[in-house]
Amino acid sequence: MTIPYSKSATRGHGSPDVVGFYDEASGSCQYICIDPATKKCVLIDVVLDFNPARARTSTESADWALDWIEREGLTLEWILDTHPHADHLMAAAYLKQKTSAPNAIGEKVREIAGLWCDFYNTPDAFDPEADFDRIFADGDTFRIGDLDVRVMLSPGHTLGSITYVIGDAIFAHDTFMQPDSGTARTDFPGGSAAMLYDSLMAILALPDDYRIFIGHDYGAEGRDGPAWESTVAEQKASNKHLGGGVEKEEYVKVREKRDATLNLPDRMLHALQFNLRGGRLPKPEADGNSYFKIPANRF
Repeated sequence: MTIPYSKSATRGHGSPDVVGFYDEASGSCQYICIDPATKKCVLIDVVLDFNPARARTSTESADWALDWIEREGLTLEWILDTHPHADHLMAAAYLKQKTSAPNAIGEKVREIAGLWCDFYNTPDAFDPEADFDRIFADGDTFRIGDLDVRVMLSPGHTLGSITYVIGDAIFAHDTFMQPDSGTARTDFPGGSAAMLYDSLMAILALPDDYRIFIGHDYGAEGRDGPAWESTVAEQKASNKHLGGGVEKEEYVKVREKRDATLNLPDRMLHALQFNLRGGRLPKPEADGNSYFKIPANRF
């Protein structure tokens, strides 16, 4: 399996190496973030491959990342996700099983789980406290080797999305896209264009030379292949939805108009019941098989 990837090299002390790699089927951007001084690393938003036509999972993307880590002599410290993704299945549980590294997500996963218990009519289906080793609050800090990490609550795409700021690298997930593509949708349950605008402005308040790594890219006219890295300065200057200082009211109007034209991701109704279990299938039934539950006429 050929996976497009690129390496963004450290800019010196306190700056990580970042390997970005791409899942074409879902347009997802995944990351290995590395402290070059200690060779400690984290995985961020890694995909568990999924064929929705067959409801079948596979592990090519996650195995690619683990092979890279082994080949480079790195030590995996964390398996991080920025939110319970609607467009891909998360590989966190598989990666944890393979490596014993702890997994983590933002604290508002509890509220998101509450919303989706209702949609699936499964009141006891999700237990984030059991399925994640760490649930981060806004402002929490930790370390990857010698690198400082800060957690920012960045709601809007979902109500519980978080951003990881690791040295000068911002893992901004489904907030920004590449400047030529704009920003992420906000029409999922708990989402809000107004909240996303505030989250975007908080990220743009970081230093201009900080690198922004995004959660998705679907290509753009005049560009060859996927891309996932920009800077704060580039997003300020030329983001399709924000460039030149668009005010909140205008942004919300444009974002909501665009969202009204979008279909649901083809993996969404499978993904949320999987990701809210930390990347695990529903419990097997009497025949030993797991089954997805798909709500009819709810969306």
